[in-house]
Amino acid sequence: MRSTPAARRPDERSAPMTPFLARREHVARVGSTNDGVRDWLAGGTPEVCLLVSDEQTAGRGREGRVWVAPPDAALLLSLGFRPSWLPVAQVWRLAAVVSLAMAAAAEMTAGLPARTVRLKWPNDLVVATGDESGPGGVRKIGGVLGETSGLGTADPRAVIGLGINADWPAADFPADIAATMTSLRELAGRRIERADLLTVFEAYLEPLVDALRAGRFDGAGWAARQVTTGRQVRLETTQGIETVRATGVDAATGALIVADPGTATGARQVLVGEVVHVRLGEPVAGRG
Repeated sequence: MRSTPAARRPDERSAPMTPFLARREHVARVGSTNDGVRDWLAGGTPEVCLLVSDEQTAGRGREGRVWVAPPDAALLLSLGFRPSWLPVAQVWRLAAVVSLAMAAAAEMTAGLPARTVRLKWPNDLVVATGDESGPGGVRKIGGVLGETSGLGTADPRAVIGLGINADWPAADFPADIAATMTSLRELAGRRIERADLLTVFEAYLEPLVDALRAGRFDGAGWAARQVTTGRQVRLETTQGIETVRATGVDAATGALIVADPGTATGARQVLVGEVVHVRLGEPVAGRG
């Protein structure tokens, strides 16, 4: 049985601050939580700051994609950091630990088995369906968007946005993406309180961030949740489109490792910044 971190910060607009959170606000509606937190940091707000909204009118994902969810259906939040304590090459780990904390919190809140929620490199939270529904037999449940500025200067800033489909009934899924998505409500077969999910998420996140500050990153845990490993994947990159076999991820760089017989090691790395889109194929026989 998994242990749960103590839930110490209920989802209240007037919740008392802790040493972990310097600022925490919950609003009914906002254009983009990432934009809100970015403005906080620009105005001098210290880390770690957290903005939660019941609805976004201009939510976005990677490469300008739109993030859409009806009011109160998804947990929508952004966290602000001033990561002067992280080497520039490791700032990507902030998004990784946010993803890990939410994956664990989602499973705990919805009563799901460990590792039900997987990570699709580079930035999606998904669930493997075990059938033919969804591309590659997975359905998307959430996404993460990291945005940075000033890295390598005296004032580095990082905003990590996250949206996860929490209490969203399948009957209300948009018709054009219903076959590729799911929600914690559908997985659990009951209502999911977003306040409960947020509380557990914060409790999981704090020790992961503290570990990063101390120079520790759970690279093995991050790698173990990757649903991309062991699959044929279609990569749309800045150089074109190719189909490759994903063999793992690199905890030092955050890169996807793919098979490449033309290299001396038989493999090469694909960095997040090179990728426009990743489409999963089926697992390769004999692989994880």
